[in-house]
Amino acid sequence: MAVFRSGILVLTSSLHLIPSRLAPVLAAAAKIVQKILYVHLHPGLGLAGNCVQPTPAYVPANREVSQILTHLYAKSLNVCGCLDVRVILSNVKNLCSTQQPFSSVQTLSEPPEVVLTDYRITDSNQSSLVTQCLEKYILACYTCRPNLQSIFLPSGGDDAENSCPDANDPGLSEGFPPYGDVVLGGTFDRLHSAHKILLSVSCLLARKRLLIGVADGELLSSKDLKELIEPYQDRVDKVRTFLLDVNPGIQYELCSLRDPYGPAITDPDLECIVVSDETRKGGEAVNRKRLANALQELAIHQISLVKDVHHTSDEEEKISSSTLRKRLLGSLLTPPKDNPRLPATPYVIGLTGYMGSGKSSVVQYLQKMGAVAINADAMGHQSYRQGTAAHHKIVQEFGQEILLQDGTINRKALGKIVFEDQEKLKRLTSIVWPETAALVKQMISQAGSEGKSVCVVDAALLLEAGWKDMVHEVWVVIVPKDEALRRIVQRDNVSEEDARKRLANQWSNAQRVQHANVVLSTQWEAEFTQKQIRKAWQLLQNRRSSC
Repeated sequence: MAVFRSGILVLTSSLHLIPSRLAPVLAAAAKIVQKILYVHLHPGLGLAGNCVQPTPAYVPANREVSQILTHLYAKSLNVCGCLDVRVILSNVKNLCSTQQPFSSVQTLSEPPEVVLTDYRITDSNQSSLVTQCLEKYILACYTCRPNLQSIFLPSGGDDAENSCPDANDPGLSEGFPPYGDVVLGGTFDRLHSAHKILLSVSCLLARKRLLIGVADGELLSSKDLKELIEPYQDRVDKVRTFLLDVNPGIQYELCSLRDPYGPAITDPDLECIVVSDETRKGGEAVNRKRLANALQELAIHQISLVKDVHHTSDEEEKISSSTLRKRLLGSLLTPPKDNPRLPATPYVIGLTGYMGSGKSSVVQYLQKMGAVAINADAMGHQSYRQGTAAHHKIVQEFGQEILLQDGTINRKALGKIVFEDQEKLKRLTSIVWPETAALVKQMISQAGSEGKSVCVVDAALLLEAGWKDMVHEVWVVIVPKDEALRRIVQRDNVSEEDARKRLANQWSNAQRVQHANVVLSTQWEAEFTQKQIRKAWQLLQNRRSSC
């Protein structure tokens, strides 16, 4: 069967039957579509007969549709998590809304190449006519790629057996109250199913404008693995593209949210705020601020959190961006660049992270996995030894007062001098780093001559020293700065002020992650750290064996 980059799934089942039929339909779709699967709701679509092209029909915006959106996005994560599923809402309308009927063909960001449907063909003699009719219908609704194809998927069985338990609930047909301007906020990192539910329901509520605050700046400082959060503009672009795909008929405004309230407490035109179970108190706080600003309170529309059935014991139970970021630990974030000057063997991992990040524990576990460890810091200490060129240059540069009685360099006294003066620190590193690099290269060469396959160079200053060309991949170990400070104070018996000075002379987590092929974190229990390392090691072996 051919595989397509993008497709559109036309669901023709009655709305109350869709939740119980989704699994087989989505599973089948995932075998055909690789990237984006658009979903078009048209319950009761008729395609038989004389193949007269059916006209697009409105679906009422009510609790039942909201439930279907939740089911669809949650089920898509469970059944076809590799697909970017987007439920189109341009034909979903609140009966009280003044939104104009759609009259033109909608252009999607990734025009579909194939039409999938759960429509049942009862007469095999009419299959070709039904196919023509289906394709004409979709082409009347959306801009598609040439040579559009149709595929009929399993619809899920008998209606009576698959009927949803709450299908007879009269409250399901109750329409959503339409609001002119609706507001919501969030981080929207790695746009996932829970985000899509939040944004889609907001689209159902908004009659005119949807204002979205996207967290930025200090609002991100308390987030787990904040260094792995996508750049602000990337997050904004993904949200905007999703919204324009699902409903281009609404005015979308996206703004940088740098405090918990943003324009929600100052915009007089807003009528409703959309929150989750977790952020309900935030919505109430917004209303208190609005009253203080002599503005009308907002209606609060609350959406339930969605459980992640794939979560593990060290992850949140709900679908969340922080869980997705944790799952990136140990994965290959950026493919390594080929460096023809490096021999293929030994394969060299450059392991870096600022002081207190937990590199030593990572190195120890990598050694157990089979890597040869090279401690660049220890190599740096060797360059200070009496009789070396570096020792002579250091004494010339900083004077006899840095020497102990036996003529060795008092590294503690030297450190106190350079950590308080950036210019002096640069002069020291210009002496030590080249000598250290030469020693590390010797150790790598020796490991290669001994037949070792993988070396890990433990180097806190790998990136600052410009040693990326010495390694095949850069692995970065990160922990929150406060945790690193606590570890340094406890380990080295220094004051917090001294610990801060040391960290101030090293690159931040965010700077290091920009150069990372793999990121690890030791901020949780040791078992989780080891789990990351095993994952990273296995993926490394897979990469090397496929070369």
